[in-house]
Amino acid sequence: MNQDQLKQAVAQAAIDHILPQLTAKSIVGVGTGSTANFFIDALARYKMDFDGAVASSEATAARLQQHGIPVYDLNSVAELEFYVDGADEANANLELIKGGGAALTREKIVAAVAQTFICIADESKLVPQLGEFPLPVEVIPMARSHVARKLVALEGDPVYREGVLTDNGNVILDVYNLDIRNARELEEKINNIVGVVSNGLFAARPANLLLLGTAAGVKTLKR
Repeated sequence: MNQDQLKQAVAQAAIDHILPQLTAKSIVGVGTGSTANFFIDALARYKMDFDGAVASSEATAARLQQHGIPVYDLNSVAELEFYVDGADEANANLELIKGGGAALTREKIVAAVAQTFICIADESKLVPQLGEFPLPVEVIPMARSHVARKLVALEGDPVYREGVLTDNGNVILDVYNLDIRNARELEEKINNIVGVVSNGLFAARPANLLLLGTAAGVKTLKR
């Protein structure tokens, strides 16, 4: 199976997991990126079975709307049963690195509201220790140099992602060579740097369920 087929398989597995629990009032949180796009395309076949969605980015909102799925502002939603999204890396504790698509802050917000966070990925994303993928950090533009110096003090190598502005109007620093043995502690440390909006470690709020596409089928990991 090629990578797209693996992504399609995990997207369908996520549909199979949530579909029996959806009602006409259900609102589904939807992530950003190539794997999430496969989920959106699969979800569209069942758009009459639930109320609508909350999107973690403008790009996701546009794709949902193209399929005729109503998109709600999170502020108008009392609760989300599910949030489905991909990841750039995942470990056995279902802690993640996300933000390759620069939507990490909105993804974190939607994940925080959802009762169940389902991460969908191909098996290459499962790693023994997070950190080979550079950690995205969303930063208020005027604080970029200050935050970069603080990240160097944490023994990371920050690189400005040129030409990228987040949906929130901020910039991204991609931090290489971080030692992420305690993801939750590092997430908190980076978030406490003045000027940081959020970082791509999803450890304080990890996934509840990780669906991994493999050549032998979809593998399920739970917390």
